[in-house]
Amino acid sequence: MSTTHTIGRRKSSVARVYVKEGKGVVTVNKRALDNYFGTTVLQYKVNQPFALTETLGQYDVTVNVKGGGTTGQAEAIRLGISRALCEINPEFRAALKPEGLMTRDPRMVERKKFGQKKARKKFQFSKR
Repeated sequence: MSTTHTIGRRKSSVARVYVKEGKGVVTVNKRALDNYFGTTVLQYKVNQPFALTETLGQYDVTVNVKGGGTTGQAEAIRLGISRALCEINPEFRAALKPEGLMTRDPRMVERKKFGQKKARKKFQFSKR
């Protein structure tokens, strides 16, 4: 089987995901998954598409991810893996879509406006 390449994004993180048949090894930026993501919650997020489609241990995943923080990176990888699994087998979409794994989360950081302290916070107003 050839390698399936997809892209996942979340906030300012971009993950390039390469999925091929194998033994279930997940490599993120040339490091093991448990070495790159220290918490079990983030590791669970990355493996969630495999758990929902019951394909744990069937595919090797290689990921190049940059930008953002650890949570954004984990969710970007999750979206990339979900898209790759749907390319491999379109029937997986029925299991992934109701859980919200096929939807790109559009929420981004709002920009700071001039004349204000932050995006929405204003400078202190003085009447006199």
